[in-house]
Amino acid sequence: MNKIDGVIFDWAGTVVDFGCFAPVNVFIKIFKAAGVEVTVDEARVPMGMLKRDHIKAMLEMPRINRAWEEQYDRYFNEKDIDELYSSFESLLLASLAEYTNPLPDVVETVKKLRDQGLKIGSTTGYTDSMMKIVTMGAKEKGYEPDFWITPDSTNCHGRPYPYMIFRNMEALKLSAPWKVIKIGDTAADIKEGLNAGVWSVGVIVGSSQMGLNYDEFESLSEIEKKQAIKNTKQAFCGYGADFTIVTMKELPQLIARINTLLERGKRPNVKSD
Repeated sequence: MNKIDGVIFDWAGTVVDFGCFAPVNVFIKIFKAAGVEVTVDEARVPMGMLKRDHIKAMLEMPRINRAWEEQYDRYFNEKDIDELYSSFESLLLASLAEYTNPLPDVVETVKKLRDQGLKIGSTTGYTDSMMKIVTMGAKEKGYEPDFWITPDSTNCHGRPYPYMIFRNMEALKLSAPWKVIKIGDTAADIKEGLNAGVWSVGVIVGSSQMGLNYDEFESLSEIEKKQAIKNTKQAFCGYGADFTIVTMKELPQLIARINTLLERGKRPNVKSD
């Protein structure tokens, strides 16, 4: 049957940790401790990548790169990345348990998808040791996928490489890329889905791309909320997303729409970077 049979979710900013603040706060802290101030926006740009790759991408940003050279009178090297990552890992592991609350509508939506016979997979930019904390906390609060994997199991080839999606498909016995949806909240998530040839979907409210915590979002006026949603949608579309949803509540309806497209022979677009 030509219908969606699996959904692969990202974690922070998608199903848990509204606004994806656990890693952002730590990135800012480790750079500050190294004598280089970074902004929240700079810390968010590479979000979704393997965290060591994320740190390297930040160091390669022109402004941060110049600040690093001014601080140390030299270009950064692999040792610098390793030392920053070591600090990042220890700080994140100490705080991750506080960031495992499911986003609104996630638990209910996943139950509805399972009742329809869909498999639930996941990919992440976290490591195995980080995910043991996240999965345990999320499970206690009602969210547990059928399968999870980190770049630790793909030779450290995280997003935007498609390998974690392929491993999900293998483990969950999903028969074809066009029968799979990948949902995430960052540019790296969208590119991961596109590179795997699956339907690539951005979720807007609670995303790292939007960059607001729950209270900040709820304090916006209706006009401000609509503008924030519009801006985030435009960003996802600019990355090449096949679709966007405002919240997880819209996912079952989107799946029905995609199933109709599949019946007509439509396939997800395979785009390169």
